[in-house]
Amino acid sequence: MPNFCAAPNCTRKSTQSDLAFFRFPRDPERCRLWVENCRRADLEAKTSDQLNKHYRLCAKHFDPAMVCKTSPYRTVLKDTAIPTIFDLTSHLKNPHSRHRKRIKELTEEDIRRIKERRLASSIEQLHSKKDIEATEGQDAAEEEIKLSAEEKDFRDYLRSLFEIVVMLGKQNIPLETNVPEGVARDPSNFQALLEYRINAGDKALRRRFEATAVNVEYLSASQQSQLLEVCEGTVREEVLMEVRESRFFSLVTGDLVEFAGERHLPLFLRFVDQSNALREKFLDFLPFEGDEASLVEKLETQVTDGWGLRMEDCRGQAHVATGTFATKMKAVAVGLMGKYPMAMHTPCSTCALNIHLANSLPFPSVQVVMATLRKIDVFFKQSRSLQAELEKAISVYHQENDEKAAELKEACSSNWTEQHNVFELTVDLLESLLLCMDCIRDNENVKFPDAITGDAYSIAETLADFEFIVTLVILKNALSFTRAFGKNLQGEALDVFFAANSLTAVLHSLNEVFDNIEVYHEFWFEEAVNLAGTMEIPVKVPRLFLRKHRSAEAGEIPPETYFKEYVTVPVIRGVIDEVDDIFSQSNLKALKCLSLVPAIMGQMKFNTSEENHADVYCKDLPNPDTLPAELHCWKIKWKHRSKDVRLPSTIHETLQLSDIKFFPNVNCFLKVLTTLPVLMLEDSNSSETSRKRLQTYLSDTPIKHRCKGLAVLHINSHVKHDLDVMVDKYCRLYPEDEPEHGVEAEISTVVI
Repeated sequence: MPNFCAAPNCTRKSTQSDLAFFRFPRDPERCRLWVENCRRADLEAKTSDQLNKHYRLCAKHFDPAMVCKTSPYRTVLKDTAIPTIFDLTSHLKNPHSRHRKRIKELTEEDIRRIKERRLASSIEQLHSKKDIEATEGQDAAEEEIKLSAEEKDFRDYLRSLFEIVVMLGKQNIPLETNVPEGVARDPSNFQALLEYRINAGDKALRRRFEATAVNVEYLSASQQSQLLEVCEGTVREEVLMEVRESRFFSLVTGDLVEFAGERHLPLFLRFVDQSNALREKFLDFLPFEGDEASLVEKLETQVTDGWGLRMEDCRGQAHVATGTFATKMKAVAVGLMGKYPMAMHTPCSTCALNIHLANSLPFPSVQVVMATLRKIDVFFKQSRSLQAELEKAISVYHQENDEKAAELKEACSSNWTEQHNVFELTVDLLESLLLCMDCIRDNENVKFPDAITGDAYSIAETLADFEFIVTLVILKNALSFTRAFGKNLQGEALDVFFAANSLTAVLHSLNEVFDNIEVYHEFWFEEAVNLAGTMEIPVKVPRLFLRKHRSAEAGEIPPETYFKEYVTVPVIRGVIDEVDDIFSQSNLKALKCLSLVPAIMGQMKFNTSEENHADVYCKDLPNPDTLPAELHCWKIKWKHRSKDVRLPSTIHETLQLSDIKFFPNVNCFLKVLTTLPVLMLEDSNSSETSRKRLQTYLSDTPIKHRCKGLAVLHINSHVKHDLDVMVDKYCRLYPEDEPEHGVEAEISTVVI
């Protein structure tokens, strides 16, 4: 039951506010003073024990100096605290209202006595405040005394070093400078910045290095690595503190990243922070080594031992992957779900569903198409002049249809290779793309460097291959059945809800295609042949297949039969299997619970059935036994709202409601649901997401300059950090580096 504040004209309840509520004291004298200040005549006849058991006052009625917050979860009153802040007049503005808490009328003697006591209380509180300040000052002085002058100097020196490392990470400046062997080496970026700060007047650094020989490094590579490790760990811990407070999270991985010749898996976590906003934060890079079982174990160890989280609290996982890497990550997802069934495997909202499906198909011809699309995307992002060449080629091929040309130019101006209709666009652009590549590789006016003309030649050779064309056309037609479904998955909550309910129809259409594959393949193959004919590309079976089967006794296989058997049938079967896998019954149940969002309830005329699907997260709820009754109250609340109240349309809006605390099960359910990677980041600034920051880092940083620690600092540069915390952590981890022996001993041995 909620605790109501006993003060007159105060309507606060403990379940409605984050304020602390305090019992009346058992001490009779103090309790009498509380009652007297409350001016509640009905409380005067009650004993101090009765008041202590049944009555409370909220913190708003006490001077802030009397309230002590001993921890984030515990607030206490000082022993001498007396409530002095009350509203005793607001009820007079409405004399006809029924006032439940009767206020006692005071005599002149009562007023005089209260004034005297309040004056004494104010003096006491003033003295108390001064005592606290004096004590705090004394504690700080004692802390200073505990550190010797040498130790304090060492900590100031470390603070300067950490400040430099953090700045380098935020600005994406490598610690070292890469210089070819045999060339005179300048100081590294880190060493140069150290010297700059010394010359600029950093006293801590100057005192440390003023006696150092001019031909030695200020700091060894191993110590730089230690500093970077501490910085990286401190920033990561700030993010993990938020995740632990929210409890539930989802694990998301990105495409492979190369560091020092080794491939690594970027790791992200999705969670709802304390302001009920969905966040996706980058945490670390995991070495991509070993088989699927080894990767499952590494991921589990990283989450539990490395980050201090519980895999039992993981509610979703998504893996953005391509080619054979996608097949391996799918096996990893299955392995994690085998151990933790609640870690549902879903597509990632940052990748269009059709692209995800195509990437997951482990067929060489399909992966050639996907690799070529990625290559085309990178190619045209190199220069605006390359984009102009493509627009020129579009104008040439569609000179009789200005509307079509304008439509294609507009589509190409954005990231068209990442859109839901990428295969339709590529088919429409194929002739223009080939003409554009031919013009660039001819390079008549010597406008482009050799590297670009070489890339254009490679792309043109692939585009002019009939296997590429027929595979592209088959993908376009096969994935047309999932295009609208995938687009809805990346839409608003209402779109996702309807997508979850339309999956049966999507699978029915795909199975109907598979059952009539002969008819569909005939139409698709004819479309590919016609497109190849306009581009003067011969229709033939791939040369590699003919070489492998040259000695076979069977006769020559017709192209139409070959592509039906080796492309069309595997693609349709693979799409059906993948859709079945990533949209299991548990996944669909969870997505159908989006009907808890009030706008979706309203769209469905409040005829929804969340209780039939809510069991998917039943064990996560604070009071699962009361869930049916709470869902009923939740529906009634919105069904009978006043006409001027707008229905929240997203999970984020719903979680921001002030009275969501009255529905603890609904609140918890929505928080868990929104962490699923398939749902869009509703409230995030698209330019500031961790994934975009990672992509920017990779595109701006050559492979030879990449550093995992600096990457973590750069991508999380918006995360707050405390240099003093870094200093304390360094001193704990590396006690041997105390000023009297460690640092100077190592410095003296590192010579350029």
